[in-house]
Amino acid sequence: MANILSIETSTRVCSVAISMNKHVVVVKETHVSNSHAELITLLCQQALLEAGLEFSGLDAVAVSQGPGSYTGLRIGVSTAKGLCYGLDIPLIAVSTLEAMALGMIATTPHPENAVFCPMIDARRMEVYNAVFSSHLMLINPVVATVVNEDSFGNFLANHPVYFAGDGAAKCAQVLAHHIHARFLSDFNPSARWVATLADQHFKDSVFADTAYFEPYYLKDFIAGIPRIKGLT
Repeated sequence: MANILSIETSTRVCSVAISMNKHVVVVKETHVSNSHAELITLLCQQALLEAGLEFSGLDAVAVSQGPGSYTGLRIGVSTAKGLCYGLDIPLIAVSTLEAMALGMIATTPHPENAVFCPMIDARRMEVYNAVFSSHLMLINPVVATVVNEDSFGNFLANHPVYFAGDGAAKCAQVLAHHIHARFLSDFNPSARWVATLADQHFKDSVFADTAYFEPYYLKDFIAGIPRIKGLT
């Protein structure tokens, strides 16, 4: 039995959750873009207060490890590592796309042969994605895909395919002609689903190395070249 603080900052959603004895008891989140650095600590404090816990009462901190927003992941992982160092407790890393798939499966009525494809925006028509069975088995690995009308055709030919996430929203028009394509427009990543997976990791003693852990970016970060008036 454990008290775990879970953090999800891989997209525009900034979310934290407290799980106690395998039950998620508090979720705090905001969908305000670019607010992660400002609000993450406050959300953690509010969640602990509502759960009746002090930071010292935590047994572990879990974090959504990516892929996703470079800045968002850095903020979430830095916060989680800082807490783990300060409290001398283990760090748990959870796959962002697996946590999303878990939430999609848990909140969507679906047939047994359905598959689930969480998507995170990776600029233009590219998305980070993976495909999972209705039992959360990974059946297509985490990749960055440039989506066109033929994408995911091998799954769409034989299965209802549920798409969700900010990457799915921009791909809906391209894939909507498939009769088996389903789009969950109101689904967002949440620390609630990170927490569910984190509890299993804690039980199995699957911990990250706090000193060396880095987010899973999938692609290298490329900074834009600042434009200064008068220079070329």
